[in-house]
Amino acid sequence: MGIKRGGSSLGVHRNRGGGGSRFPVLAVVLVLVLAPMVFFIGRGIYSNQNDSSKHQELQDVDWRTKLALQHVKSLFSKEVIDVIKANTDDMGPLSLDSFRKNNFSASWKFDGQENIVDSVNIQETPKVKQDTSLDAGHTQHDDSPASLARRTLREKRREKRAADLLKQDDDATIKLENAAIERSKSVDSAVLGKYSIWRKETDNENIDTTVRLMRDQMIMARVYVSIALLKNKTNMAHELQTRIKESQRTLGDTTTDNDLNPSAPEKIKAMGQLLSKARDQLYDCKLVTGKLRAMLQSADEQVRSLKKQSTFLSQLAAKTIPNGIHCLSMRLTIEYYLLPPEKRKFPKRENLENPSLYHYALFSDNVLAASVVVNSTIMNAKEPEKHVFHLVSDKLNFGAMNMWFLLNPPGNATIHVENVDEFKWLNSSYCPVLRQLESAAMKEFYFKADHHTTLSAGSSNLKYRNPKYLSMLNHLRFYLPQVYPKLNKILFLDDDIVVQKDLTGLWKVDLHGKVNGAVETCGESFHRFDKYLNFSNPHIARNFDPNACGWAYGMNVFDLKQWKKRDITGIYHKWQNMNEDRVLWKLGTLPPGLMTFYGLTHPLDKSWHVLGLGYNPSIDKSDIENAAVIHYNGNMKPWLELAMTRYRSYWVKYIKFDHPYIRGCKINE
Repeated sequence: MGIKRGGSSLGVHRNRGGGGSRFPVLAVVLVLVLAPMVFFIGRGIYSNQNDSSKHQELQDVDWRTKLALQHVKSLFSKEVIDVIKANTDDMGPLSLDSFRKNNFSASWKFDGQENIVDSVNIQETPKVKQDTSLDAGHTQHDDSPASLARRTLREKRREKRAADLLKQDDDATIKLENAAIERSKSVDSAVLGKYSIWRKETDNENIDTTVRLMRDQMIMARVYVSIALLKNKTNMAHELQTRIKESQRTLGDTTTDNDLNPSAPEKIKAMGQLLSKARDQLYDCKLVTGKLRAMLQSADEQVRSLKKQSTFLSQLAAKTIPNGIHCLSMRLTIEYYLLPPEKRKFPKRENLENPSLYHYALFSDNVLAASVVVNSTIMNAKEPEKHVFHLVSDKLNFGAMNMWFLLNPPGNATIHVENVDEFKWLNSSYCPVLRQLESAAMKEFYFKADHHTTLSAGSSNLKYRNPKYLSMLNHLRFYLPQVYPKLNKILFLDDDIVVQKDLTGLWKVDLHGKVNGAVETCGESFHRFDKYLNFSNPHIARNFDPNACGWAYGMNVFDLKQWKKRDITGIYHKWQNMNEDRVLWKLGTLPPGLMTFYGLTHPLDKSWHVLGLGYNPSIDKSDIENAAVIHYNGNMKPWLELAMTRYRSYWVKYIKFDHPYIRGCKINE
């Protein structure tokens, strides 16, 4: 290592004119001896920073210090050793901390002409008397004024760093709270209060900001009213209540800014000023949070209650018959029984048992709905003369159904109407459902008057009290070979469907030995067997897979030859008898259908049958238009007022609104 003569690089000036001073010699010795020792001691100090015990660290430092002192004790006087120790403390000018603060590299590099420590000035340190005694292998704190001063400075720096960290933590918390508040402003909770999902298309999804602001102001005002009353600030509570009433009168039932009263901006400004004043006087984070949580819980309870009421009312509406359809049925019935018996017969009766034709089974008590099914099928058929419709209705609507199709024959197609009450073989001794419907328990379930105090309380079992479960028209689908013994294959259609394409291709589908051809309805976890059946019952758990895919009734191809061979009706009777107390499934025909045709159903392409138009408002339009059959399954039937308007057009286009009976009964769009 090269040292420049004159010592300028070390910041020490030589005395050229005198006989020589001891101080320059001391400086040279310090550089040559102290630098390696600093590195050695410093390495010993910092190499153990990651030790798990502070006690072990102090022992290592003490050992290295003693070893260094023993080597240099014989070379230097006590005064020189004191200077060395004072300059090797943590904050001394030649300490590792000083080297780090001056950005020196950990790997020292020297050339032959310069020393990298040129910028470090070696200063004469006052002599300090130190106690180097050791106690049980531990070093003691240096009690010199310089050490105490450095220790005090270190403590102050630690306190300042701790205070800075706390301040940063508080600032971060405030930022997170503000961010949460901003995010909460963007949450639109108005959808929770919607009365029913089928009215969604008439709602304004983007509520204007002024209306939303007024609602938010009223919510916060109610919070501050409760806090003001809690703190006996009656004047403030009275002012807030007055402003709330004014905002309510201004807002009314408005949902858009365009409909707001012109005084709205003035009311918003006044309410904002009062809320600012209330915040200064009343704001308490815990109280405000508690009040908002209580309001949210109360609103949630109201929403649940309204949803129950909505369910009750929608189910009630689904069970009713609109006045127009009732009128149509009554007028047609009267006209039918006024006809002479010879004019009540349909032509082409020879086609009813011809297996080479395309046969449809339609069981319905709704004249208008049945007419749409027949009209849509014939209008989209390539060869209408090959299609045969087998309609079955009940005693009440049998005359109306006959009269409608006598007045409005389906072109070249064949049609025949029967009365389910005339099927003498369908009796309680043969049919388990009829026997169960005659039981006292079932009559009590359906007909016992329940005096509910609220609408929501009456919605629990209303779904299963639907009259369709009492009608044998709903269960006749399990007796197709008995109703049509001469047919080999038949296409079953519900009366809440619309046919949009020619269906003759379904008779050509290879069912691969299966009995039923149907479109599967399960998604990733929806409409599987565990949704319909009680798998806590051992009979269900032992015989069926809970993840088996469900399928849809409404458009089904049935191979009647395989039906008879596998005794499908017998399987249905077995499960229906076991469900006497409704322990396997609730009422309905789909659960026993899933069980009866388990392992005997061939999945059809989904484009044949699109479901959900009676409950799902988000079906893709292209899926609907590309489907061969669309199904209004659900409560929102297209002939009811609660039908979804976006889907109703597919149904009404097959109704002849200029027909005198339809016009007379005021059935219109």
